Amino acid sequence: MSEIDVLVVGAGVTGIYQLYRAREAGFSARLLEAGDGVGGTWFWNRYPEARFDSESYTYGYLFSQELWEEWEWSEQFAGQPEIERYFNHVADRFDLRKDMVFDAKVTSAVFDESAAIWTVRTEDGTEHRARFVVAATGILSVPFIPAIPGRDDFRGAQYHTGRWPTTPIDFTGLRVAQIGTGSSGVQIVPAIAGDVAALTVFQKVADWATPLNNRPITDEEQADLKARYESIRDTLNTSPSGFLHELPSRRGAEESAEQRREFYEKLWNGPGFTKLSQTYLDMTTDPAINAEWCAFIAEKVRAIVTDPATAERLLPKDHGYGGRRPPFVTGYYEAFNNPAVDLVDLNETPIIKITSNGIETTAGVREYDVIIWATGYDFGTGALNRLGVRGRDGLALEKHWADGPQTFLGIMTAGFPNFFFPGGPHGALGNNPRYSGDQVDFVIDALVRTRAQGNRTIEVTPEAEKEWTDLMDGSSNHSSFLTSSYFYGANIPGKPVKQLLNPTGRWNLQQMIAGVTADDYAAFRFA
Repeated sequence: MSEIDVLVVGAGVTGIYQLYRAREAGFSARLLEAGDGVGGTWFWNRYPEARFDSESYTYGYLFSQELWEEWEWSEQFAGQPEIERYFNHVADRFDLRKDMVFDAKVTSAVFDESAAIWTVRTEDGTEHRARFVVAATGILSVPFIPAIPGRDDFRGAQYHTGRWPTTPIDFTGLRVAQIGTGSSGVQIVPAIAGDVAALTVFQKVADWATPLNNRPITDEEQADLKARYESIRDTLNTSPSGFLHELPSRRGAEESAEQRREFYEKLWNGPGFTKLSQTYLDMTTDPAINAEWCAFIAEKVRAIVTDPATAERLLPKDHGYGGRRPPFVTGYYEAFNNPAVDLVDLNETPIIKITSNGIETTAGVREYDVIIWATGYDFGTGALNRLGVRGRDGLALEKHWADGPQTFLGIMTAGFPNFFFPGGPHGALGNNPRYSGDQVDFVIDALVRTRAQGNRTIEVTPEAEKEWTDLMDGSSNHSSFLTSSYFYGANIPGKPVKQLLNPTGRWNLQQMIAGVTADDYAAFRFA
């Protein structure tokens, strides 16, 4: 194929926007996608009841008022089929599909220093040559399945939530084992509990799950959203969380027990992430306030789940609220009142092995027809480290990051000219499309600057990379997440336990980007 300016890898929310911005800026561009459709996470994760836990209209694109006004989300938190339709609509609406290549899984990306060109190869042997590569591969795109002995011996069906079949699965009358109870797992349980003959939920770590409180968007709300496009866009473009939620201003320690109780009830009945974004300012910093909120949640769970022993297993014992990424649920706790559903605590009853027809634990063998792996992802760096990226002097990205990611602004890494990865590690905290959109905009500005100056390459300096990486690694005290969470890579055996988020937040990212521009890109080398 002919040489192009910008090659984008990944047709998720970030990659689609990157392709759009590259074309609008006058670059020749092409996008490679491993799947056969657009949507990224929302193409692969099509398990029952997969849906947003960010408000639908805050997840979508903001670059076009016409797009905003013509697309109507049906629910506050849209389900996967509607989300996938949205990304297909965007691809068609802006004629992006003509520059997309599907079923094109990237196996290597090698930089030729003499020509300042990247050669990117896909699984079928096709080569693509590009000046700039943007790996918009996402942070949740490499499924993880633990190495439990005997998995290949199982004669039944096995599915990972991140690689769900396009054909719907009929669970009627089947004996199902689900391993994992994170954000995906808690959505599946109530979705299939009424169909199965039996569902065993294997839980490793309990989470503080609270109601999603989804509902349809009314006609009046649709009209209001359309009328307020500009103000909503401006708010989302500057919000530290990437949500429309008002910033918290209250401290629990300054209110009475009665006032806090009333506030906790409001939180419990509020939508999605408001439990984190519109809570007390001291919710994650004052242990007493956090413990009181957890006790409130525990009280709710015990009132819902009729079996006291099951209720206790569903309650975390090793962390407070915000110590792990909290799931938001619909009918999850209620599902355990169904006689067909039971909960196994893997700390009490570990799995020994998978057998040909079931699972053996320390309590014995149980037979199953299906195993669902809701066991998460190699977060942050997983996809990037598997692309076969080779920079200057053949430096392997996975070697450069052997002790954890080293980045500048979560966008570039030293030794890899013209290679960008918006939406990857060290980006920010909050609603992903909002901060990855900030990064995409910066990438385009950097490419335009490179072109305008007549340069062939742009590369971050090792000094700038070290400064940002040290800031990320040293800022964990700004985040409530435990180092045992997947936000540090702790769920992947052998992976360095390092900060994969940006605990300093989106505002700091935006300020740093503005500073780089004002300083005429002094953090970069051009040639």
